[in-house]
Amino acid sequence: MGIAYFEDSRVFKLDTPNSTYMIKIADEEGFILHLYYGRKLSDEKVDDLCRINQHPFVPSKNERDRCSFMDTAPFEYPGHGLGDYRDDAFSVLNGDGYSATSVLFKDYKITKGKPGIKGLPATFAGEDECDTLEIIAYDKVNGLEISLFYSAFRDVDAIARSVKIHNTGKYGCVKLTKVLSSCTEFYGDEYDTIFLHGTWARERNIDREHLGYGKHYVSSVRGESSHQEHPFIGLLSRNADEDHGDVYGFNFVYSGNFIAQAEKSQFDSVRVLMGINPVDFCWNLKSGEDFEAPEVISVYSANGIGEMSRTFHDLYRKHLIRSKYRDMKRPILINNWEATYFNFNTEKLISIAKEASKLGIELLVMDDGWFGHRESDNSSLGDWYVNEEKLHGGLKYLVDEVNKLGMKFGIWMEPEMISPDSELFRAHPDWAVQIPGVKPSMSREQYVLDLTRQDVIDYTFGQIEKILKSANIEYLKWDMNRQLTDLGSAMLSKEAQGELFHRYCLGVYELQERLVTEFPDLLIENCSGGGARFDPGMLYYSPQIWTSDDMDPVERLKIQQGTALIYPLSTMGAHVCDCPNHSTGRTTPFYTRGYVALAGTFGYELDVTRISEEDRKRIPGQVAMYHKYNPLVRTGDYYRVASYNDNKEWDCWEVVAKDKTEALVTIINVVGRVNHKARLIKLKGLDPHKTYSLRYYNPETGEEDDEYLKAKGDSLMYAGINMVGDYHGDCKGRLLHVLEV
Repeated sequence: MGIAYFEDSRVFKLDTPNSTYMIKIADEEGFILHLYYGRKLSDEKVDDLCRINQHPFVPSKNERDRCSFMDTAPFEYPGHGLGDYRDDAFSVLNGDGYSATSVLFKDYKITKGKPGIKGLPATFAGEDECDTLEIIAYDKVNGLEISLFYSAFRDVDAIARSVKIHNTGKYGCVKLTKVLSSCTEFYGDEYDTIFLHGTWARERNIDREHLGYGKHYVSSVRGESSHQEHPFIGLLSRNADEDHGDVYGFNFVYSGNFIAQAEKSQFDSVRVLMGINPVDFCWNLKSGEDFEAPEVISVYSANGIGEMSRTFHDLYRKHLIRSKYRDMKRPILINNWEATYFNFNTEKLISIAKEASKLGIELLVMDDGWFGHRESDNSSLGDWYVNEEKLHGGLKYLVDEVNKLGMKFGIWMEPEMISPDSELFRAHPDWAVQIPGVKPSMSREQYVLDLTRQDVIDYTFGQIEKILKSANIEYLKWDMNRQLTDLGSAMLSKEAQGELFHRYCLGVYELQERLVTEFPDLLIENCSGGGARFDPGMLYYSPQIWTSDDMDPVERLKIQQGTALIYPLSTMGAHVCDCPNHSTGRTTPFYTRGYVALAGTFGYELDVTRISEEDRKRIPGQVAMYHKYNPLVRTGDYYRVASYNDNKEWDCWEVVAKDKTEALVTIINVVGRVNHKARLIKLKGLDPHKTYSLRYYNPETGEEDDEYLKAKGDSLMYAGINMVGDYHGDCKGRLLHVLEV
């Protein structure tokens, strides 16, 4: 494993435990070409793949056909305007008005460990966990130095890539109009793509399609990664499934505008690009300054989609999430939003806490409506002071009373927003993102604070800090309920308005970095109108993110499957909802809601003082279920057994302990079939030589039933078992616990 440079062939070879990535420095000019990415190779002798040995197909031998070379060469970081007509990764507008760029090899460095990226979230690793290659390139015409970073992890099959542009000062200020973070080339095979798409309450639905000719991409221009698209692309062989075939996954560690694109060329090669969306992006890079682009994570799996998912999960759990809660069981919370909406006071919250504490719930979260004069979502964002007409006695009194019940206390805030009807807006109307002379667009009757401004960042953090220090607050839900429009900042010059989107994202990151530094023991859950900013960038600051505002368990099956395609179950905020569900109107069994929420952080979003006595009595059993199985759910390997999204009838997933001594299988029977009493399933990830005891969890007793079956791992995986149809009354789900004997 590690990174090596072969002087004679001018080849870089990057190895992870089971994959190899190779780069070729070609021709006299120093073209930086992609050579290979896939299964681990024992040597570097694959020069033939990039065609440069096929005389006269290099400019030094055949200058008359340079454009043919440029338009087919597999560039590691393709420039703009010099004969490569495929989409590029890097373009500028220089002082003379020209946009062409070239990226040619100059030097390299290989170091142990992994450098950070200034002002941006990024994966991290120690010197014994990772090696980093920096290829230093130059663009002579524009006076730019381009550093391409590749970090190869030693414990997971992942490579982190990023780019830094340095203005050497030769030609003064250069406008960067496109700086993507990665380009990967693939040769001539037939591929499918996977993108994740959706909308509010339907986030991250899996969309798999055959990759035809042309450009296939997802993107965001909303100022966040968005409900609608996701900064991920999967490229996979046509025959790949959960357990077989070559799969490549690319995920962008960024929370703002992005583009993720696969382009199939006239010659059947495929170029995968990822980075900051160039729409409305223009960065003024002055002499001597650097621009650092966010990083892209690439993962290779030779064993299907499931192995790709597990690799992402391991990488993010070990090398991205920093919170002290990363490896801890999270407190079971109850959030009052769907219990009360804005209609609550101190007495109501305490009544919920009293009942919840008796049931074993550990944390009360006070959601929207506690500040300013907010009685609806029409006012007060930015006025982060307590409304004591609602919270009689103040915030500290409420928190102290909740703590006396043995419960922790959490709070909701939306720090990035400002209401027109707020004291803050009346005092500082220029603090909203807006274009002078244009009536700004409202969404949810709110504007976006201009976090490109340091004075706004400092003021906002001061308000958050004041609230968090005023009482024993141990959890913060950070929300963002609208996207950016009317791009204009009163503090940015007219030449710098194209920097707003990225500077806004940097401002969010600065706020969250200051927050985790000042309050290291605070459990933070990020949120954006549900799951609009569920991305690796936010996981760097919070160990969990609210997955979706739709808590209907049937809808959550699809949402959580799409999310778990990339992200660990431990990061997915998931609650037991009220019924009928407030988003869909669907009624589902209480036990089923608990099983689906168990595949996440687990909590409740309902009024425990008003639900049926029958359901209330079921909560202690669910609480015990969470405590029993969460360590496995949080740390184990995730396997997809069946997909309701595909079969439209039932769903099944499995979590297997790292040492393969136990597994938990969850089955949700969404649509019943007449005269059908069992489903055949084949377990995954077990040790074929171990003997396992199988027991169903009984939600009515809170215990596991007597042994259902004893069998070897190979029998359970290759022959399978029948999951019987007795679902304990009205429960349409089952848990099967598999334990080594």
